[in-house]
Amino acid sequence: MARLAQLTFAISSTGRRSLLARSHAQNSAISRASMRIKTSLLPIQQARTGFFASGDDKPKSKTRVPRSLSAVLLGPLLLFSLNPTADILQAFDSTDKTAKTDRSSNTELPPQELESHGKIDDHGTWSKLVDGFEGFSAVTSAEAGKLSNKLVDLVLPEWSKLIPGYIRKLQRELNMAPGSLAAEIWEEARDPAVNPEVQYSAKVRVSEDLCDEEKTFLARRKKITAVALAHYLGVKEEDINPEDVPTIAICGSGGGLRALVAGTGSYMAAAEDGLFDIVTYTSGVSGSCWLQALYFSSLSGGDFQRTINHLKARLGIHIAYPPTAFSSILSAPTNKLLLTAMVEKLKGDPEADFGLVDAYGMLLAARLFIPRGELGVNAKDFKLSNQQEYIRYGQNPMPIYTAVRHEIPELDDAGGNEQSHASETAKAQAKKEAWFQWFEMTPFELFCEEFAAGIPTWAMGRRFQNGVNLPTTEGFYLPEIRLPVLLGIWGSAFCATLSHYYREIRPLIQSLGGFQAVDNLIWGHNEDLSKVHPIDPATIPNFIHGMNGKLPRTVPRLAYDLDYIQLMDSGMSNNLPIYPLLRPGRNVDVIVAFDASADIKTDNWLSVVEGYAKQRGIKGWPIGAGWPRPSASASTTAEELKEAEESTEAEADNKLAEAKADQARRHADDPNVKPEGGSDKSLMSQQEKYDQTANELGYCTVWVGTTQERRTDTPPPPPVDDSSSWKLMEPDAGIAVVYMPFLANEKVPGSVDPASSGYMSTWNFVYTPEQVDQVVALARANYDEGKEKIRATVRAVYERKKKRRQEMEQSMAEERQKRRVKLGIERTLAEGDHFS
Repeated sequence: MARLAQLTFAISSTGRRSLLARSHAQNSAISRASMRIKTSLLPIQQARTGFFASGDDKPKSKTRVPRSLSAVLLGPLLLFSLNPTADILQAFDSTDKTAKTDRSSNTELPPQELESHGKIDDHGTWSKLVDGFEGFSAVTSAEAGKLSNKLVDLVLPEWSKLIPGYIRKLQRELNMAPGSLAAEIWEEARDPAVNPEVQYSAKVRVSEDLCDEEKTFLARRKKITAVALAHYLGVKEEDINPEDVPTIAICGSGGGLRALVAGTGSYMAAAEDGLFDIVTYTSGVSGSCWLQALYFSSLSGGDFQRTINHLKARLGIHIAYPPTAFSSILSAPTNKLLLTAMVEKLKGDPEADFGLVDAYGMLLAARLFIPRGELGVNAKDFKLSNQQEYIRYGQNPMPIYTAVRHEIPELDDAGGNEQSHASETAKAQAKKEAWFQWFEMTPFELFCEEFAAGIPTWAMGRRFQNGVNLPTTEGFYLPEIRLPVLLGIWGSAFCATLSHYYREIRPLIQSLGGFQAVDNLIWGHNEDLSKVHPIDPATIPNFIHGMNGKLPRTVPRLAYDLDYIQLMDSGMSNNLPIYPLLRPGRNVDVIVAFDASADIKTDNWLSVVEGYAKQRGIKGWPIGAGWPRPSASASTTAEELKEAEESTEAEADNKLAEAKADQARRHADDPNVKPEGGSDKSLMSQQEKYDQTANELGYCTVWVGTTQERRTDTPPPPPVDDSSSWKLMEPDAGIAVVYMPFLANEKVPGSVDPASSGYMSTWNFVYTPEQVDQVVALARANYDEGKEKIRATVRAVYERKKKRRQEMEQSMAEERQKRRVKLGIERTLAEGDHFS
């Protein structure tokens, strides 16, 4: 138990400093450092992997064992988040020894628990889980009281005395004895009346096309957005042709509760403006996924104001505050819904894993998906596929939830030793090939574009073999994986790599004198650090298991052999979920990106999309979109300043005049450069205009791509402004991107700065009602700054599509006329016609 205390303290008190090295690095220096870290943190690693193991039990290569009780509830995690001292750890260590002795004889267990203990069937992970709870419940009342008194003496909260009782009650509820909550959950898991999907078999759909359900949705949504577009643009409904309606998507960034609250404010402003009604897709990362899940639930009923009211009522308490968390997990009616995910996952699959991310998702669900008063909790809100009722007739946009898998190629097979004989060249190549695979989850389907394969959403959580789902050992199919598990996956930013962790603290290291050598050493091995995840991501069964040769060649060979795949927060790859919106078949014309990232202006998430677009052969993405890259290095700038000092002021003036005259001559006939009263700005080159405008990104910036081939040496076009809005209507115009970062706004009374306000940290899980109001007010004010520019963009794209359709219809009419004349069906004028 002392190991558990050390583990929970390492995770909660120091947060991201808990760096458990499992490095794939080949570099000898990093390997030696990794070995030292492993040695020093060996007790923590043992606590993570072996707490529930008893006797000589050892984890099997393909068996994932629950790591600790903190991975089930995180109650102890919060207990030790108050900076425990060595005395506390020693107290737990002595209690742990006594508990082990009592557990071996079971002398302290009540008779009814002794009886039920003998009835638990050996069911892999589940039996180990219950054994772990019994280890806690074996602590005697006297020992628990002595421990609690010692903790309270060290200024721990009074509720710490209740922890042993909470654990004993949870153990009784999870015991599979008749009448227990777990037994009731497992009985209902097999009942088609409660879970209709258990009676249906599922297959892997192998195709790059959209699923049939989404195609049906698109047809229905187009009719609704056509009517809404008329109101949004102020035109008559009868004048709108559905073919002219742009496909518009909005996406929200990651950022924990900051992204959730700010995104709610932005989406509500868009709904009030009429924009949300003409949107076809919404996509999210992390906190924006939580926002979508809340919106498509009974808690909001499709009303953003209700969502805000719900957040104000629920975010005032930390997600893992033990008295409240235990109350939800141990009391009806919420306990059954929150524990169902764990029972079904572990009881239904002996090799499944319920880790820290799963426990985190359970606590998120207890805080976000339980209404105030806890009596109005709705079981339908806990399945993603149930969201179909909110979009079935096209009445709402279709939500897209995202997660990523970190693909780290290994040179050795699962049971081979090929790596030891591999060449250094092959090893170096493997290091460079790590990438993230994106998985999208919709109410219809779980799909991976790289696999070109997907399964029905209601089949998530089942084991698959060779493209067909497998029944459980009891002969029935598992119910759909529950929302608490998904909430944890979507927001598991703490599963970041060591590289992500170090990037966050690097500015602090660099600001400290004398640490430059340390920074150079660590950052020099960033490529290796980017492959190490200190905290394991959550796992779900691998639906392409055994499908060798049936999927695209781009699928890694070893992916077919994995029983499970690890999924994590897609912000690890890109904090803006734009990739799914560019998927063929969705044909998105306008993307409105609400960016509440913590690293606005430093990480250009929009520019990262360029590589994806090139790799996928997607035309029309606006090259150069996003915050500008650093213009020049310090050495380059110093040289330029030195040269400038050597020039006289007269020479500088002459060169400037010559440059202006030369630009005026070259651009006199260029339609892309429109002089405005002879100002200096009109004489700027395209590169200069891009640099100046990009450095002045405000609350709303618009870029438009082109479908034409672009030379590599051509500078990127500047953002669209009033003088260049005509580009949106060009025949070869591509995707229009509207970027709206979450910035401070002086126009908002009592406004806060997202970059400096402490409570807006990604790692903060408490928002007061006043803070929720502040964030929402800022988000709405920022939307107001750019709403007219958004409307103008939508209008321009609509007019472009309308013009293109009309020209196509006219061309087709002329072609039909020519064919009729050619066939002699109709004569041309001036050939005997009485009108000639």
